[in-house]
Amino acid sequence: MKVVLFCGGQGTRLRDYSETVPKPLVEVGSRPILWHLMKYYAHFGHKEFILCLGHGAAKIKEFFLKYDECVSNDFVLASGGRELKLLHKDIDDWRITFVDTGLHTSIGQRLRQVRQHLGNDEMFLANYADGLSDLDLAEYVDRFRKRNKIASFVSVNAPHTFHIVHTDVQELVTSLELVAESRVRINGGFFALRREIFEYLGPDEDLVLQPFARLMGERQLVAVAYDGFWRNMDTFKDKMVLDDMVARGNVPWQVWNYPPVSVAERP
Repeated sequence: MKVVLFCGGQGTRLRDYSETVPKPLVEVGSRPILWHLMKYYAHFGHKEFILCLGHGAAKIKEFFLKYDECVSNDFVLASGGRELKLLHKDIDDWRITFVDTGLHTSIGQRLRQVRQHLGNDEMFLANYADGLSDLDLAEYVDRFRKRNKIASFVSVNAPHTFHIVHTDVQELVTSLELVAESRVRINGGFFALRREIFEYLGPDEDLVLQPFARLMGERQLVAVAYDGFWRNMDTFKDKMVLDDMVARGNVPWQVWNYPPVSVAERP
C-alpha cells in the first residue's frame, strides 16, 4: 500500500529549536523523525511513499537526493577506502514521490493534490510526519480491510501534563485530573483510507473537519483505541523527550529491531 505523508507544515512551535530545519527533518537521535516514520512503514512492507511538501520542501528533497546509506548502516571499508560494502541498506527499495503541495495548504487539500499518484489503489495509508508509535501496523491494516469502512485512525491518550479542571456551579474547584490519566483521547493519525474518501473531501476542506463529519454521519469512520507507545513531536520539549529515549536505548517505535505491540481486540 502507498503511504501519504503530510510534510508541509511550518512547525511553528519548534521554531525555538530551529527556523531553518523543516519539522520532518528535525532529528530524533541522529536521524530525522521523517526517516524514523518511513523506516517504520517500510518494516511492514509499505515502501511506496508520497511526500506532500510545503514549508522546507527543498531541504527535504535535498536530504534524500544526498542520502548516504553509510550514515545509518554498518559497512566494511577496505583497500584504503577504494572498496566499501554495506552490511545493511535502508532506502534501496523505497519509491518516494515528492509533490510540492503549497506553503499554506490544509491537510485535506494536500491529499487532493496527490490523488493522481495513488493510481487505482483501493486503499492507502496516510500520516502526519511528526509522530512515532509501536503500533502493529499489519494487524491494524488487516482489521481495517475486514471492517469495510472508508476511514480509520488511531486514537490515543493525550501525552500532556496539563490538568483538566472540574468545578461546581460556584466556580469552586472540585477536582484536578491529569490529561494523560483521563479518558480524553485524541486523533493520533496513522490513517487507513479507502479511495472513496475523495467523494467526501470537497475543495478547500480540511481532512478531519467536514469530510470526517460526513463519514461519522454515515458510520464510516473508525477510531481504533491504542494504548501502546505513541508520541508526537510538537514542541522542543517533545524532541528532548524523544532524544532522551534514544540516549537510553528506549526506542519502542523502532519495530524493525523489536516485535510490534498488538492492537487490543475490540468489537
